[in-house]
Amino acid sequence: MKRLDLLFLLLLICPVLILQGQTATITGIILDEEQKPLPDVHITSGPFGSFSDESGFYLLQVSSDKTISIRFTHIGHKSVVLENIILTTNETFSFNPVMKTDVVQVDGVVVTPTGERSVEGITTITPETVLNIPGANPGVENVLKLLPGVSSNNELSTQYAVRGGNYDENLVYINGIEVYRPFLIRSGQQEGLSFVNSSMVQNLEFSSGGFQSRYGDKLSSVLDITYKNPSRFGVYIEGSLLGASGTVETISKDRSFSTVSGIRYRDNSLLLESQQTRANYSPRFTDLQTYLTWRLSNRFHLNFLGNLSRNLYRNEPITRQTNFGTIDNPQALLVFYEGQERNTYTTEFGALKADYFINDQLTLNFTTSIYHTVEEEYSDVIAQYELGPVNTDLESETLGDLTSSRGVGTQFNRSRNDLDALIFNLAHRGRLGNDGKVLEWGLKYSNDDIRDRIREAEFIDSTGFSIRPPRPEFTNNQPLEPFTAPLVPFESISAQNEVNTHRVSGFIQYSSLQKWGDNDIYYNIGIRAQHWSVGGPQLITSSHTIFSPRVQLALKPAWQDDMLFRLSGGVYQQPPFYRELRDQAGEVQPTVKAQRSYHIVLGHEYSFTLWNRAFKLTSEAYFKDLDKVNPYTLDDVRIRYAANNNAIAYAYGADVRMNGAFVPGTESWVSLGYLKTEENIDDRGYISRPTDQRLHVAILFQDYIPAIPSLRMYLNLVYNTGLPGGSPSYADPYDFQNRLRDYRRADLGISYIFVDAENRYPENHWLYRFKELVLGFEIFNLFNNQNAITNTWVRDVDSKQQFAVPNFMTSRVLNLKFSMRF
Repeated sequence: MKRLDLLFLLLLICPVLILQGQTATITGIILDEEQKPLPDVHITSGPFGSFSDESGFYLLQVSSDKTISIRFTHIGHKSVVLENIILTTNETFSFNPVMKTDVVQVDGVVVTPTGERSVEGITTITPETVLNIPGANPGVENVLKLLPGVSSNNELSTQYAVRGGNYDENLVYINGIEVYRPFLIRSGQQEGLSFVNSSMVQNLEFSSGGFQSRYGDKLSSVLDITYKNPSRFGVYIEGSLLGASGTVETISKDRSFSTVSGIRYRDNSLLLESQQTRANYSPRFTDLQTYLTWRLSNRFHLNFLGNLSRNLYRNEPITRQTNFGTIDNPQALLVFYEGQERNTYTTEFGALKADYFINDQLTLNFTTSIYHTVEEEYSDVIAQYELGPVNTDLESETLGDLTSSRGVGTQFNRSRNDLDALIFNLAHRGRLGNDGKVLEWGLKYSNDDIRDRIREAEFIDSTGFSIRPPRPEFTNNQPLEPFTAPLVPFESISAQNEVNTHRVSGFIQYSSLQKWGDNDIYYNIGIRAQHWSVGGPQLITSSHTIFSPRVQLALKPAWQDDMLFRLSGGVYQQPPFYRELRDQAGEVQPTVKAQRSYHIVLGHEYSFTLWNRAFKLTSEAYFKDLDKVNPYTLDDVRIRYAANNNAIAYAYGADVRMNGAFVPGTESWVSLGYLKTEENIDDRGYISRPTDQRLHVAILFQDYIPAIPSLRMYLNLVYNTGLPGGSPSYADPYDFQNRLRDYRRADLGISYIFVDAENRYPENHWLYRFKELVLGFEIFNLFNNQNAITNTWVRDVDSKQQFAVPNFMTSRVLNLKFSMRF
């Protein structure tokens, strides 16, 4: 095993031999009308493509000794095309275009300076926005939570819910390769780093519903990430009180081999120590990632995506006091702890992708990937708690202390959970396009081999009596009559599972862009299918087959106002993954069916000018009708399923987003979303689903001081109405429909840019070596709001009433940060 790990590490970080092809090179600097460098310009020539960097520099390998065309495109600028040029082998041709801003027509879809019209209903976010926006867990997911329809009440987690779905219903791709996350994580503070390394990102696209058949079988959303193909050597380093990261970009002399690699380290102690539980925290998260591109010839490219990560979470809780209740009846929960948690998550991922460009119309690619995770959750924690009213006398020396005890008890939690999962994928995709018509297809085989041992127990002792489960065999009349039944945990799970799942899936879709009079019409029709079988040594093999047709329509009227209308929908089905197969007792149920959603989305985009600046208003209304629903409970980020398709559900809502240059030279936006989602379990009537978050408001605002443009401010504000607060163990959720308090959070970042593309220094200056240098600070939870993620349920000895004690998240935290690029 050690040899395999070493081999994988060598593949991840070592260069390979370079082969020369019959190619030439075109290079230069791209400027806008104000003679400023223009980054992120897309340069293409047949199967070759590249992007300009932050200084406007680009470098593109092209075919030699034949007639070619080279196209320069950028959102909001007129395209520049070089036609009928011939370059000799190994020739380097210099070309420095100036791109003009205007409204242009590209394949019948209008483009404005605010962004390309998305006939597919996909939102695009720039990598600069991802890197600059402050957050307790910065990165791609931190920005996604500011979009309409996307919600999360946990700043420590990178997981998110979309339009009433849960965390397991979102697809994530990197350069067309599906990626995964650990299985056992139960809380945000254990989670660590996201798979996506933000400093390696070239492009980011996100769809919150109604996506095409080419994407996989999930119910809620798609996050499609493109990693960089570097055009020159570069180093990017950033650090803060929460950790550090470094990214290296390389390209060979003949431009046939390029790499982008990153290493990250994170320590969340600063955030965790701001919570109400005093503890000795030791959260250490490390990650090594690389993306390699090898252009073996003009027509054949090899790509490798690799990742190694290790999350170590140690926690020795000491004490906690949580005040809650009302002004008239303040209460407090005081807890003293003994013991520790020790969790380890080690993951390895490797994917090899081959791209074969048959000609300008036909592209074939083949991908194989392996994901391996070994996860351990070990804990022994004793909590002695006391519940009672709080002394509110301002003149008292014991202000804030408990005046009496209404509940006293001891709780002992023990867990020994181990999981070993190996997921193998083999896939093929093809694309044939010509004259605005595109045919795409794909076929994929997957094998999930998962071995899991779960052993958890919770013992509760209250006023000297052990609390047994509320089952008939434990009915008694203590203390009036002796009861001699054995002492058993109040809650316990003990199971050992070996599950092997084989999946074969495929899709085919056709899209076309046509004229209808002076109007532009786009449509996409497709269908997905999947067959899978679940088995294991102790299981009876169960097989299932599903079909999911989908359609998208878009209309661009020939109006003076710049508008686009979209309608999309179809059947979205989610075959069960391992967690969805495992029931509340930890046993695997292979007969669980795919959850199904009939989904329809109506969208509208309107681009307009305000204050002589470009803006875009995007709005969508949606409805989901779900059946074969697998009910679940949500505790922090841990999802536990019933493993029984015994519910139906629905979700509907509307999302609005306005983005543009509220401040010249920056992008900001305001998002507003309304959602209602409910489920009906066993025909008992509709109740709120765990993700029923009715109102979501988010603001991303960027600004600078006109007299000091290098001094920048980044602010994000989030308001979410409260989620359902859950129910105590063994309680009927139909009897507990209370909600958590509303989630309010503001994160502020202030940065000073010493060096960037617009602020360079002469060669004799000490800052000359830097392409970018930024120093700043961040204030998380600016207004120090107390946001709750879950409830702890504590019983009152006298009244037997159960109190919902909120588990609060992080408070205000100051963080210092820097970033530099060479």
